[in-house]
Amino acid sequence: MVRRSIAVGAGLLVLVLLIFGFRGCLDSRKDAAINDWVRDVDALMKESQAESDGLFDQLGGESGASAVDVENALNSFRSQSVQLVERADGLDPPDELARAQSDLVETLGFRAEGLAAVADQLPNALTDGDQADGAAEEIARAMQLFLTSDQIYARRVLPEIDEVLTERGLKQTVTQSTFLKDLAWLDPVEVASRLDGIASGGGEETDDEESAAGPRGNGLGTVTLGGVTLTPGGSDTVTASSDLAFDVQVVNQGNSTETDVTVTATVGSGADAITADGVIDTIAAGEAKTVPIPLGQTPPTGQAVPITIEIELVPTEDESIGNNTGQFSVIFTS
Repeated sequence: MVRRSIAVGAGLLVLVLLIFGFRGCLDSRKDAAINDWVRDVDALMKESQAESDGLFDQLGGESGASAVDVENALNSFRSQSVQLVERADGLDPPDELARAQSDLVETLGFRAEGLAAVADQLPNALTDGDQADGAAEEIARAMQLFLTSDQIYARRVLPEIDEVLTERGLKQTVTQSTFLKDLAWLDPVEVASRLDGIASGGGEETDDEESAAGPRGNGLGTVTLGGVTLTPGGSDTVTASSDLAFDVQVVNQGNSTETDVTVTATVGSGADAITADGVIDTIAAGEAKTVPIPLGQTPPTGQAVPITIEIELVPTEDESIGNNTGQFSVIFTS
């Protein structure tokens, strides 16, 4: 009888341990899913913020680009913003973040709609005809869409994410993102005044004019590998495979359109290092583009592997700034 009681007690203990172990495994998986989703959101919002930086540099005439170049840059931003909405809509959030996911898509949707409206109206706004005033008013209305997106992101998306992270005891962070940085753009008169800097600088640039326009150079944005956004100077874990590929964001931080920009990814060091390249055919001033770089080999597993991403310098670029290179560390798992 005593032996039977002991056996029953031992069985119950094993069952309890199995239940707690199973729950712990589920919690760990849920935390990993939340962290992955938050990292994806962070990468999207960083790209959206880069679009904002490029857009207002172009509209304010700070890029020194011609009217045609500005229009081309805005059309590129419009295309990129649509892709951001599609990528956001394709995310698979944990149940706790379903509402934040919906609000995120809405945030990026308003930004895409605003960028499309600005790109459509800019050619009319840069003319000397009567239609210029009407176009300035439409651009000011489009700025309201950016303001709305900022309100949704700040008042809904970020608090919803923070609430879930706090409840789970996770320390992930998401970038702050304010697309409309200056409320003066809501005033049609101010819009027309600021666009004068573009209209007065029209015409095709000569080499001398392009040189006088200002500095040239590209900067490194977000870097993802196998769907994981890498942390500069930090360490991340990626599942190893033969079809791994980097997605490297490049931001043209200069005042000139650049062509044939080579981006190199180096995995490891020394003679055993794996090197792969990707090329951006053209990138306008202020524009952000993402270049895919297939690795082509399976990297070593079970150890911290150094990774270097380097964007080729363009003529006259100041190498000392050091914003075209990123250092990362990844532990590849099988």
